[in-house]
Amino acid sequence: YRSRMALRVCGRLLRGSAVLSARLAGDGDFDVFTGNAACSRGGRNGFIFTPACFITSEAFLSRLMKGKAAETDSNIYRLPASVPPDSGEQLSLLLKHPDQPENSKVLKVAIIGAPNAGKSTLSNQLLGRKVFAVSKKVHTTRSRALGVLTEGDTQIILLDTPGLTTPSKVKRHQLEKSLLVDPWDTVREADLMVVMVDVADRWMCSRLDFEVLKCLALHPDIPAVLVLNKVDLMKAKDRLLDITAHLTCGIVNGRKMRIRPVIKPPWAEKKPERASEDEENAAPEDSAEPTSALSKEQLKTLRNQQGWPHFKDVFMLSSVDREDVSTLRSYFMVAAKPGSWQYHSEVLTDQSPEQVCTNIIREKLLEYLPQEVPYSVTQSVELWQDGENGELDISVKLYSVKETHMRMVIGAAGQMVARIAREASEDLSRVYLREVRLKLSVKLKK
Repeated sequence: YRSRMALRVCGRLLRGSAVLSARLAGDGDFDVFTGNAACSRGGRNGFIFTPACFITSEAFLSRLMKGKAAETDSNIYRLPASVPPDSGEQLSLLLKHPDQPENSKVLKVAIIGAPNAGKSTLSNQLLGRKVFAVSKKVHTTRSRALGVLTEGDTQIILLDTPGLTTPSKVKRHQLEKSLLVDPWDTVREADLMVVMVDVADRWMCSRLDFEVLKCLALHPDIPAVLVLNKVDLMKAKDRLLDITAHLTCGIVNGRKMRIRPVIKPPWAEKKPERASEDEENAAPEDSAEPTSALSKEQLKTLRNQQGWPHFKDVFMLSSVDREDVSTLRSYFMVAAKPGSWQYHSEVLTDQSPEQVCTNIIREKLLEYLPQEVPYSVTQSVELWQDGENGELDISVKLYSVKETHMRMVIGAAGQMVARIAREASEDLSRVYLREVRLKLSVKLKK
C-alpha cells in the first residue's frame, strides 16, 4: 500500500524476526498490529518485519530510494579516510582548505544517549574505521570527539558525545567534569540529533533517560531521530514496536501510531506493572545542565514522561552490522542540506594521533580490567617515532594509584599488559595504515 506514513523494510531478514501487519486507519492515524501469526510478504496488508527498518514519511522514503539508486549506479568506491600517524601532518590536514565540489552539502549529527547505548560503535561503523574507543563498560567516551564522513558532494560531521550523566555520578565515580559539559555543548552545534537506546537493556528501553529528555526539551528546534540499537540481542522481536510506542509517546513525525496485538504473546500476562509505576514516580537525580531554560512545570512533565513525541523517524538496527548501519548512513546523506564543508575530504577525525592511541589503550583497559581499576589508570606517551622499516614505534607508560591495581594491569607473568599492547597495536595499525609496535610499561603513581 501507499500512504503518508509507512513502515518500510530497509534491511535483511533475520532469523526469528517477528511478523507484523499494518494498515492506515480512516482518521489518518498509523495502526500497527504485532503478533506471531503468519503473514505472507505478498499479502494485502502484511509484510515481514526485520530489525533494520525505520518508520518515516512516504515522501522522505521516495527521496531516500532515489539516493540509494544513484549510489548503486556509481562505480567509484572510496576507501575510508585514515588518521596520519604524525601530529603535524594531522594538524595541517585539519587546517587545510576544504576541497568541496559545487553544490556541496553538509550535515552535523549529534549522537546522544545514556552511557553504553552504543554511540561510539555506531560512529565507528559509519566512518568505516575504528577511531572511537568502545567497551562494555559505561563512560568509555570521556570527552567530545568528532568524526568526518565524506562521500561525493556530501560531508557528514559526526559529533560523538559522552553518555549523558549527572553530577552525583561524576563525583561518585571520580570522572572528568567534561562528561557533564561536552554533551550539552555538542548538541547546540547539531543540525540533527540521534538519540540512541539500548533495547537489549530491559530497564533502559522502557523509557528515555531523564537527561536525554531534558536535552530534547531544551532544543526542540533541532530535528531528532530515535535509534533502537542492539536489536540483534532481542529474542522477542515483536516487542520492538511496543518499545517504539513507549519511547515516542505513540507519535512519529506528527502522526499517531497505535500498537495492537493480533495474538496475545505469552509474556504479556507476566509483565510486571509495578516496576514501571515506581519508575514513573521516582525523582530524577540532580541535573547535569542548569535547568533555568526549563520551567518547573516543564521539568515536572518530563519526569512523568516516558518518551518524546517529536521524533521525525525511528530506526531499528544493530550498530555492529554494516548492512543495518548503511541504511542510517543513506538517511544522513539525503537529509544533508546545501552548505560549505568544514573539513578536507581526507579528514577522518579531529583527534590527534596520540589521542586516538590513548583512547584505544583505555578501551582495552576497560575491557579486561575489573570494576573501578581501569578508570583510575592514567597514561603518558613516552616515545613516538618512525622505525627503520617504516613501522611506527610507540611507548606508553601506564600509571596506577594502587599497587594491587598495578599488579592487575601487569597480570601473571606480564600476560595482561602484553595482551593489551598486542590488541591495541592491531587496532592502531588499521587506523594509521601502517605497522605499529606498541610498548606498554606500568608504574605506581606516587
